[in-house]
Formats: sequence, C-alpha cells, structure tokens
Amino acid sequence: MNQFVKITLNTGREGSVLRRHPWVFSGAVKNVEGNPVEGQTVEIFTTDRQWLARGSYSSKSQMRVRILSWDLDEHIDEDFFKRKIASAIALRKSVPGYGETNAFRMIFGESDGLPGVIADCYDNYLVCQFLSAGAEFWKDTIVKELMAQWPCTGIYERSDTDSRTKEGLPERVGLLAGKAAPELIEIHEGQQKFLVDVYKGHKTGFYIDQRLNRAKLADFCEGKEVLNAFSYTGGFGIAASLGKAARITNVDTSKESLDLAAQNFALNNTNSEQVEYMQSDVFNLFRTYRDSRKQFDVIILDPPKFVASAGQLAGGTRGYKDINLLAFKLLRPNGILFTFSCSSHVKPDLFQKIVADAAVDAGRDASVIDFLAQGPDHPVALGFPEALYLKGLVCLAK
Repeated sequence: MNQFVKITLNTGREGSVLRRHPWVFSGAVKNVEGNPVEGQTVEIFTTDRQWLARGSYSSKSQMRVRILSWDLDEHIDEDFFKRKIASAIALRKSVPGYGETNAFRMIFGESDGLPGVIADCYDNYLVCQFLSAGAEFWKDTIVKELMAQWPCTGIYERSDTDSRTKEGLPERVGLLAGKAAPELIEIHEGQQKFLVDVYKGHKTGFYIDQRLNRAKLADFCEGKEVLNAFSYTGGFGIAASLGKAARITNVDTSKESLDLAAQNFALNNTNSEQVEYMQSDVFNLFRTYRDSRKQFDVIILDPPKFVASAGQLAGGTRGYKDINLLAFKLLRPNGILFTFSCSSHVKPDLFQKIVADAAVDAGRDASVIDFLAQGPDHPVALGFPEALYLKGLVCLAK
C-alpha cells in the first residue's frame, strides 16, 4: 500500500498541472510505474523527471489523477485532511452572512483541496458525497475529522450520483457516524424556513447554492404574479412570498416535491389562497400558457442539468433556448426573468448568448440587470474554473 507509484506525463502535458489545475486526464499519462490501488496517492513527474504534484489515482476514470498537493514536502496523511477540513470550516465562518443560515456547503471538492468530497451542513447534521476514488479511499479519515472538528448529531452519506459510476464505484447511501437525521430537517435562510429531506431529496437535499439568489428575488416580487418553474420544494417561491408577491404558481413534475413545497409555504405562514401548485412538464405547461395568452410579472427558471457531458451540449443548449424563449413570451411588459443553468459545460458567455437568442426569437427587447452565481460557500479555485457551475441572469423584458 505504501509503495512508491510514479506517473509520468506525456511530453508537453504538464502545463495544466503547473497552472494548478487538479485533474490529470488519462490521455496525458505516458506510463505508470508501480501497481496502485484505487484512490492511492501517486507522484506525478514530467518526462524529464521533474516532480510536479501528488494525488489520488483512479484506473477507471478519465480523470486518472486528482491532485491533492503541489508541495513536495506535504505528505498525504491524516494530518493533511485535518488541515484541509479546518481550512474549509474557517473559510465558511468568514463568509458574510454565515450566521444568517444553518445550511451551507462546508466542503466543496477541488476548491477546498479535497477532490470529490462534498459536505453540506443542515442544522446539526452533515450530508456527504464521496465522488472519486481518492475520496472513497480516505472516507473513514474524512468522516473522523469532520466529527472531531464539527461535532454534530450525525453524518449521512448520499453518494448516489453518476459521478461514482464514472469512477467505477458503486452508489452508496447510509449513516456514517452519529445518529440518523429525522425524516425532515428544518433549516433557515434569514427569515425563510424550509424542510429538507436529506434521504430522498435532490443532491444532498436542498439547493443551498441558491441562497443569495433567493434573497435577491424577493426584492422584485411585491404585488407581482410570480411563476416559479422547476420549483422543487418551493425555495424561490418562499422568497417571493416573503417579498410580498400577490400570487405564486409553483410548477414541477414531482408530486412529492410539490407536497413538500406546500409544507414549506405553511411553515412560512403563507396565505394558501396566494399559492398554486402545478404538477406538469414545464415545457408543455408553458406552451399551454402561451396559447391561452396567460402572462406573469416575474418568472424563475431553475431547471435541472440539461448538459451532463460535452456530448450533450447541442441538445442541452436547445433545451435552454426553448424554455427561455417560452418564458419571454409569458412575461408582461417590464417583466423580470430569473434564469439559471447549473450545467458546468455551459459557460457563462454561452448561457448569455442562449438567453439573448431566446429573447430575439420571442420578439422581446431585454436587458441583463444582474449576473448571478453560486454562493461564497461554493468557492471557485482560480486554477479550477470548472467549479463555477451555477450561472444566472436577471433580465428585464420590455
């Protein structure tokens, strides 16, 4: 297990490593000296024997090595993970607004120097994902350090994503430490309150990356009729309600999500007569609204990931354009569109072009009045631009 394993890169493929990008793809690897097990720490060298970095090895992933350190004197051991977790916690405590919520991302993978590791805090529970061979290899150590540095009631694993499959790892869910969480955990974002299902909810249970964007939405909603599309458990709808919206329509394909949304509106003491729940395909319902000439003052589009890989880019961009085109057609004059993409393959400039083309095809003159992204608890390491996955635009349609 402790044998030295040397990864030699092909000539000219060291550039990204020198720029502190944490991924070494299989095509960059010239040869492997040794027999590493999945997740084992390996040393990376140039063809002329210059040491570059060390990281976790995966024989099954296209990301053959995920770099952990560029410091020759830094060893990958328990103390390494202790330092990284402490640094991640300190960063979250320094973020403005930290004390206004009890739900945030504590560890964000590569941007916190822990590739493939996600840890989300929901009140007194942590929900973790271990999405790479290296994360799986060091899982017990990471869980032990999390409990030591952030004493909580329990840590639950939600490693049930496609990322595990790409690493050749089976999906895993279950209790890792402490006591099991209740069926629903109550969290708050300022005055907004939500019930979170960490067992069956999307991702780790809730879209905590949208916290600041929900707060911004409230400022546009007083007296307005709001359409919250892909509403999940009502996050943006709750923000609209606290922003004194006149009426809110939540649309999602999942009855379970809408049922939990109704509980969330009740939790926030929203007048039930102001809120409507529509279980429907958003595209189909938008076309029905268009044909009946129904319109809204504010529309939120927060769809699931339309582009999960580079091969899906063409089809996914068509999906983004179609739904934004329909939204522009449903907006009243001087209406507001909050539109998002969580697909990392759709870069911010491409997303803006898609939305701009949709406005033109809808016959609307629109302007971007704000640019949105994930919150600061989802930092973006400068050498790892892929961490900027969530991008959003606030558009005024004249």
